[in-house]
Amino acid sequence: MKTKAIFTCQQCGCQSPKWMGKCPECNNWNSFIEEDYGEASLKTGENRSFPKEDAVLINSVESIETKRIITKIDELDRTLGGGIVPGSVVLLAGDPGIGKSTLSLQIACRLCDSGHRVLYISGEESLTQVKLRAERLLAENVDNLYLLNQGDLNLICDAIKKISPVFVIIDSIQVVNSQDIASSCGSVSQVRECAGRLTNLAKTLNIAIFIIGHVTKDGAIAGPRVLEHIVDTVLYFEGERYSNYRILRSVKNRFGSTNEIGVFEMDMKGLREIKNPSQLFMAQRPHDASGSVVVAAMEGRRPILAEVQALVSRCNFGFPQRKTKGIDASRLSMLTAVLEKRSGLNLGTEDIFINVIGGITLDDPACDLGVAVSIASSFRNKAVFYDWIAMGEVGLAGEIRRVSYANARIKEAEKLGFKKCILPIANIKDKNFEQKNYKIECAGVANIKEAFDMYFS
Repeated sequence: MKTKAIFTCQQCGCQSPKWMGKCPECNNWNSFIEEDYGEASLKTGENRSFPKEDAVLINSVESIETKRIITKIDELDRTLGGGIVPGSVVLLAGDPGIGKSTLSLQIACRLCDSGHRVLYISGEESLTQVKLRAERLLAENVDNLYLLNQGDLNLICDAIKKISPVFVIIDSIQVVNSQDIASSCGSVSQVRECAGRLTNLAKTLNIAIFIIGHVTKDGAIAGPRVLEHIVDTVLYFEGERYSNYRILRSVKNRFGSTNEIGVFEMDMKGLREIKNPSQLFMAQRPHDASGSVVVAAMEGRRPILAEVQALVSRCNFGFPQRKTKGIDASRLSMLTAVLEKRSGLNLGTEDIFINVIGGITLDDPACDLGVAVSIASSFRNKAVFYDWIAMGEVGLAGEIRRVSYANARIKEAEKLGFKKCILPIANIKDKNFEQKNYKIECAGVANIKEAFDMYFS
């Protein structure tokens, strides 16, 4: 069989007949690797055939409600949008040792407890190692759980057709290889071909496939554009290396919201669900400490209260630093400029450090007001009220803009014992605002100056 050498970018999958130092698609340097393609693999796309169908009106298409597979892991089911959809392909990615294999085995055991047949394919670990993990998770006596140590794609497909499971776990996609591709395991060509064939198999047999993927040094899935476009759902496992808490975040979901998260804690018996993450993130909040403010963020339909800490100190030499952990650095730069221009805080010669406790990342603009108050509190070295909470988006003119889901945020704060909530006055004037139903006091502010007057007067 004739082979043809093609250079492929290992970051985005861009192909070129010759080597290039910089990828024209993703702008990464030294990412092109030579791969050999056989005639079969080069013509793979040409040999695919689809049934001939005529276009139909959307009103003539019958709506079918898909019955999801419930894993009985509530945090996972919420992140997936209510459970696993039969025939879907889910990609789980995360750093090494974050708990991807542990969560996958726990899912398999829960599904087996419900009477479903599950196939766990491990290409990186032996069956003995998987058995030892199952014993640690106290799940070694599970029926209907099949184990297979295999990396050949053709043999994997044959095993799936023979066993006919409801759920399949591939651990991991980087060690699965197809004999039709001459390149090595883990290359973009192998990952693309294997993921594509597994996806076609899932749709044909109407089975759910759970694929574990590695991440690069930059924190992205190896071959991200290749895998993320093929699968139906992409889940990221986040967490600090020296912390026991893990956050499962959905970044793509064709069957549900992409803003949901699940919170877990890693212990000796595997991953344990955290039912109330707000209480967890504020468990060790200090009293009478400047720079500590509680904010209310929304993760999908779920309100989460988190503690934002700020430290402002004079810069003794060089340029002042702006360091963040848990919020976007550019957002901090914008808020710093607004505070200097609209509230008169002289922060040009100050180092500013922002940290969100618990390892969670806050992308909600409603956290702006809390971050701004924490910076002012640390700058003035004056602690804010311990039982107050802030929410509101800060505009460039210093105005406090309306936030979404205000009622859900306030109910969460009231449940945890907060006495006063500072929020945009536009939310209070909203006809859907339920102020009379709250025991917590709600105070509206129109701009950053009014908010500071409430906190520091």
